[in-house]
Amino acid sequence: MPDYNARELMAIAAARKINDGEIVFCGTGISMLAAMAAKHICAPNSIIIFETGAIDSQLEEIPMAVGDSRVMYGASSNSGLADSFALMQNQTTGRHVVGILGAAQIDKYGNLNSTVVGDYGRPKVRFSGSGGAADVASFVDRTIIFMQHERRKFVAQVDYLTSPGWLDGPGGRERAGLAGNGPTAVISNLAVMGFDAGTREMFLEACFPGTTPQEVLANMEFSVDVSRASSGSCARSWIPSGSSWAAEAGADAPDFHSICASST
Repeated sequence: MPDYNARELMAIAAARKINDGEIVFCGTGISMLAAMAAKHICAPNSIIIFETGAIDSQLEEIPMAVGDSRVMYGASSNSGLADSFALMQNQTTGRHVVGILGAAQIDKYGNLNSTVVGDYGRPKVRFSGSGGAADVASFVDRTIIFMQHERRKFVAQVDYLTSPGWLDGPGGRERAGLAGNGPTAVISNLAVMGFDAGTREMFLEACFPGTTPQEVLANMEFSVDVSRASSGSCARSWIPSGSSWAAEAGADAPDFHSICASST
């Protein structure tokens, strides 16, 4: 039996998508785990920022939310929402920011819906909405997206466009006047997806252990290219080596198993 769970594997996979020196704009929950893991594994010089104004936080415990006082621990700056969004939208710093997002629905171009399921006027479900996600998706250099892998979430067309991905494909963001490079990865509980540089459509990069490309496709309303996901690339590089998280991140790392178990 593996000594990691799907949530830990998702966080590690996302962490390995973060480059050293990047500014990580993250929200509550698993995005915090990914940002913390990245600093201990592959991006020690990455900078974590929160919309509530904490910049370059030195996280030792998982905060309950972005407004938790623990996001301020060891931070280089504690300001406010306006400053954190200004950093994200600044032409100099913005090109170094990677945003980590989640949503209720996603389509093949990485467009996200976190507003309603069904008709906007008479929805089946109404969610809390964008928060800062639309700003993040519009202005940062690139985004990483967390999703639960279900047909009702990977849809042919989102019921409402909350946060723009590649919009309608090649040139879509440019025509809309959006900055940045759009979504670059989707991390689900089954697999990791990327986006083709030409078509801007989602493709299967790798399945997680115990998952097949057929299972991935069966849980999506749209088809994706699975030819790039060989059995040899099934997320082996994302699995924590040794018998524990500490073997991967170092003895001084926070207790990652406990962090994952306590996060929401």
